[in-house]
Amino acid sequence: MAAGSEGGTVEQAKEACLRLLAVRARSRAELAQRLAAKGYSPEVSEQALDRLTEVGLIDDAAFAEQWVHSRHAFSGKGKQALAQELRRKGVAQSDAAAALDAITTDDEETRAGELVRRKLRSLPRDLDRDKMIRRLVGMLARRGYSQATAYRVVKAELADRGVEGDLDEPVD
Repeated sequence: MAAGSEGGTVEQAKEACLRLLAVRARSRAELAQRLAAKGYSPEVSEQALDRLTEVGLIDDAAFAEQWVHSRHAFSGKGKQALAQELRRKGVAQSDAAAALDAITTDDEETRAGELVRRKLRSLPRDLDRDKMIRRLVGMLARRGYSQATAYRVVKAELADRGVEGDLDEPVD
């Protein structure tokens, strides 16, 4: 862009978006923020984003679906954390809800169980049972799992390992 110009052209804005989309999928709101930061006027940004949406290069519903799948599968994020991430990325509640509904309770518990088993391998063998529970439930909570899910999964995993004792399950 030329120095002192008010933003750039629609074509330049589309090119900037395409460069960003080549790196990774992005929500419409993320692209709008990036265009604004580069100095494009709101009118030029809207025209460029509308055109890219028309041709299917910007699709917040598809973005949310892909984001939820990859972050749940590879980062082990729970629904609460994923919903928050999508909000921060400017994805509409309706698009986010549809993507989050794809994760079933069983999916969430299975992934949480994997995370707990992995964490159990790194905990000291002589760790106090209550400390172990707190660390495991805290780890799941930080990843966006509900308290009830975290306690249920930790209780099941500890029972499988023969760790005795009662674990009161909280209610969400």
